[in-house]
Amino acid sequence: MHGDQMRGEQMMGGPMPGGMMGDRMGGMKPAGALPTLSGQDAFAAVQEVVRILLADPNTDWSKVNLDRLREHLIDMDEVSLRAAAAVLPIDGGIQAIVTGEGRTLEAIKRMVPEHAQEINGQNNWQARTEPLPNGVTLIVTSSDPKQVAIIRGLGFIGVMASGTHHQAHHLMMAKGTYPH
Repeated sequence: MHGDQMRGEQMMGGPMPGGMMGDRMGGMKPAGALPTLSGQDAFAAVQEVVRILLADPNTDWSKVNLDRLREHLIDMDEVSLRAAAAVLPIDGGIQAIVTGEGRTLEAIKRMVPEHAQEINGQNNWQARTEPLPNGVTLIVTSSDPKQVAIIRGLGFIGVMASGTHHQAHHLMMAKGTYPH
């Protein structure tokens, strides 16, 4: 690697995507592969959806709403990282008492009941919620002992991450076609 390029990359924290370092370094391009991750999960999720929308000639740009997807990704962050979740084993599965305050509470009230509806019936699971003043109780059960073990092993966050609808509903949100 050329000395000027190495010093430039050290000052900038490493190679920059899209040849930006090369542009700053008199047209020289960094050697080797460029990073593929965008540096932050929500940003990467939006970036992936943008690529899909731009590649689809049938995208109806009058309905596209990436700000809605951004709000949902913030909700996901709030529920995943800031909500309190007390998980208790019950007959046939788990009960998760999910609580929070402020923005976290609002995210819990939006996400947990919606997710319970999405996964209800999948994998022989029965999923439902009950409202609480400061959150939601999520109850997930099954009559299949193997599924009971899976539900208990997953706990609250694993159950929330279960299902195949996540990517599809993120794209539908961005396209403005998600009904919820």
